[in-house]
Amino acid sequence: MTSVKRKIVTIDEEKCNGCGACVTPCAEGAIEIVDGKARLISEVLCDGAGFCLGTCPEGAMTIEEREAEAFSHDAVEKHMENNIPDPAAIGCFMCGTSEAQTVLLPCRKEGESLWVCVRCLPPLIHG
Repeated sequence: MTSVKRKIVTIDEEKCNGCGACVTPCAEGAIEIVDGKARLISEVLCDGAGFCLGTCPEGAMTIEEREAEAFSHDAVEKHMENNIPDPAAIGCFMCGTSEAQTVLLPCRKEGESLWVCVRCLPPLIHG
């Protein structure tokens, strides 16, 4: 693989409590819980978008720009063939609607990382 300078997720092992909140928002499956800590299992799977950052209750995740293996859509497709997530695993914290039924977005409320559906988001923002 070729190394390029790009944005990639970094996980601070000291801050990580292994809760797994960062695993679900990673659409590429680049993050897994290994030995009780979140780990970036492969640089080629991380697109550097950072959707996992807002879900970490400990602030253990950041995006940094550094030399890393180039992101690979092909590697993600191959990885995801054997790693199909359960779309009902998470739900909106306000109404309970599952990800199988609607789009969920990560949010922070009173210092807690939560998921909210697109229907409940406007009242949450505007009161």
